[in-house]
Amino acid sequence: MNRRLFTGSAILAIALLNFFQFPGHTWLQSDTQVYVPILEHIWDPSVFQNDLLVQHPHVAFTLYDETAIALRRLTDLGFKEVLQGEQFIIRILGIWGVFLIVTAMGLPDLLALLVTAIFSLGATIVGPAVLVFEYEPVPRGCAVALIFLAIGLIAHQRYIAAGIASSVAFVLHAPTALPFCALFFCLALWPAKPHVRRQKLAALGIFLVAALALLIASRFQAAAGESQPFLSRLDPAQEQLQRMRASYNWISLWWRQYLGHYVLVYLAGALACRRLQKEISPSLRFFAIGLPLLGLLSVPASYLLLERMRWALIPQLQPMRTLLFVTTFAMLLGAVAACKAALRNRYLEAVLWLALAYLLPANRVIEWPAWNRLAVVIALSVLSTAAVRAASTRWAHPAIAAAIVAPFFLIPSWGRMENYPPLHTPALRQISDWSRTFTPKAAVFLFPQAGQDLEPGIFRAQALRAVYVDWKTGGQVNFFRDLGEQWWSRWQQTLASPFQPSDFARYRTLGIDYVVLSPAKPLPDATPVFRNAQYVIYKL
Repeated sequence: MNRRLFTGSAILAIALLNFFQFPGHTWLQSDTQVYVPILEHIWDPSVFQNDLLVQHPHVAFTLYDETAIALRRLTDLGFKEVLQGEQFIIRILGIWGVFLIVTAMGLPDLLALLVTAIFSLGATIVGPAVLVFEYEPVPRGCAVALIFLAIGLIAHQRYIAAGIASSVAFVLHAPTALPFCALFFCLALWPAKPHVRRQKLAALGIFLVAALALLIASRFQAAAGESQPFLSRLDPAQEQLQRMRASYNWISLWWRQYLGHYVLVYLAGALACRRLQKEISPSLRFFAIGLPLLGLLSVPASYLLLERMRWALIPQLQPMRTLLFVTTFAMLLGAVAACKAALRNRYLEAVLWLALAYLLPANRVIEWPAWNRLAVVIALSVLSTAAVRAASTRWAHPAIAAAIVAPFFLIPSWGRMENYPPLHTPALRQISDWSRTFTPKAAVFLFPQAGQDLEPGIFRAQALRAVYVDWKTGGQVNFFRDLGEQWWSRWQQTLASPFQPSDFARYRTLGIDYVVLSPAKPLPDATPVFRNAQYVIYKL
């Protein structure tokens, strides 16, 4: 089989396993609960007119919304179809980028595919609450994948293509791309041969044009959010609210539990980088050393700028999410170091490096895992080491294929790693469809028994009806002071205390039209307008 065709087919197969098996993908279970209503309101301003969420959109400094709108117009499909299609294509590009990084370090294609598959298992960046592969089609996830594509292209000295990839990452989610862009800027100005320097400067020019286009586009956004001074500071009320609702931005709330984990992972990645110093080219070394270092430095920087100086911009930039690169490069370089060790018959060293690479997706943090996860990590490490050893024999292809496929099934089954709960139910779909069909577009719903559950956000996006207040909307307190104040006030008025039937009269005064309750305790003095096995809807 043609080498390019084989490699492309293998990368596509890994992407399919990544997307549909593990870590997988979701819809309306995380940040798409925020983005989809904003997009639907831009598409049709008559929906969500009374919803607090769309009154404060945070998409001014991204072309994510413009891209989604353009794709919907071009394809005549819904936002779910166009965004998940975009997500899958960008995942393929990101996985290809990892393959390019690995081949640049001298591994043959078969072993590079094995390392790429290990990386494709992803990981959860605990503390800052970010993922290597975002389950949902959100700007941050797209940007991360395109950054790894850009690094892979740079590793093969394809600087102009890297400039295009990084520019797209920047216009989709600038905060995620900023650490890479800072290093790319330094690399572009680093002394080099004339023809290489011209390519670097051309790539830098492409990026600067993209950044200027984003700045201009932000001035003409259809969804303009609340403006705020660049150098504003958080007042005590804002700080308290953000600490409660967005604790992942505040290192003082989680450093005791997780900071040691990142120090250990960083040291492991640095050791792997040291072991591979002869295989890593100078341009790749910029990122293999620089991005994890920036990730570790983001912790004291965030503490100083946010917790000491109270700079209101920091919760929007979320710099500690750069810790993602500490984890990703430890996984990537560790897996490459394992292959190099196995090829040199150092099997114990290979197993140990692979245990690091598999432990992060299988257990999330470096701590003693449950016996079943420990067994999975050891089994996968031994299997992969044996596969590398067999790479020079006639059993190479089946051995590598087995090592590639096995973890996508063993980690979620034997390892019992559940990345996301099953939130979508037929009953929730029923009340969404009924509300979309039989209630006015301006209707406002309340789920007074939902608490911090995510069902109201699913309902909002499916029914295209406003929800008075829900937990997910509160995640926007990072961006807008006014939204935070209104959200917290609504929460205190409706969800802070247990629901009582006498609350109906107060709900009416707040502008709520429909209340969604559990059918466990029917209200004797009220007649529902719709009910099923899980929900009862009352009209006020």
